[in-house]
Amino acid sequence: MSADQQKTAKAVVEAMMSLDKMAVWLGVELVDVSPGRVVLRATVRQDMLNGVDMCHGGVTFSLADVAFACACNSYNENMVAQTCSISFLAPSRAGDVLTATCEESLREGKSGFYDTKVTDQNGTVVAMFRGQSRAVPGNMIPPEDIK
Repeated sequence: MSADQQKTAKAVVEAMMSLDKMAVWLGVELVDVSPGRVVLRATVRQDMLNGVDMCHGGVTFSLADVAFACACNSYNENMVAQTCSISFLAPSRAGDVLTATCEESLREGKSGFYDTKVTDQNGTVVAMFRGQSRAVPGNMIPPEDIK
């Protein structure tokens, strides 16, 4: 990975996160980014709990989905989700700090496959998410604006 690729990935992910209203609502924090890989973190709040006092599955899915979106768009080539699936493996509760680590498994042509592991502050795997991306025209940031 070149310094330019790293700079592009960071600029794109920071721009995406500032525009993503769901990421803002979730309180997502960028931990690490490189081309095709991102680590995000968010704390489970009371207003994120379901009827049985656990983190709502939609919150966990959304955190994983934001990580997926950031990872697949980190090359500054617009990508959207084509398919996504998630397996919930352990509950999380208010106060838990969830970390979503998304890594590119395959990127070829107009498609990409990305795997996201969501863990809590103890390292317990809360969920596994897989997303397939599809390229669409455009860039997140005009290439000449990346500094």
